[in-house]
Amino acid sequence: MLLYATVGTNDLARAGRFYDAVLPLLGYGRQKQAPGEIGYAGEDDVRCRFWVVEPFNRQPATFGNGVTVALVAPTRASVDAFHTAALAAGGTDEGAPGLRPFHANFYAAFIRDPDGNKLAAVCERAE
Repeated sequence: MLLYATVGTNDLARAGRFYDAVLPLLGYGRQKQAPGEIGYAGEDDVRCRFWVVEPFNRQPATFGNGVTVALVAPTRASVDAFHTAALAAGGTDEGAPGLRPFHANFYAAFIRDPDGNKLAAVCERAE
């Protein structure tokens, strides 16, 4: 259903360092960069699905209360690695890796990036 998701930043270089450290652990890499934006995608994807952007209206970036961008993780170990790397790269904990009550195999970790955007890494595979 979703074509892409964006999160705003007030420091694109810092955000790029953060996402370059955590997204490869889920199989996503930096695919594009242009003034004011960085795009990430899976190796075989035809387009960037996740963008880190300076707001188009030139106002300060803010995070949305109640907004979470959930990224597919290939394994539970990659969820754990994502969480560890995010904290080491300047993110904050919003929920340690573990099973959640949404269904029997919903294994997730929640973090906030340095701009306060909330992200989840989720593996729904039985392991």
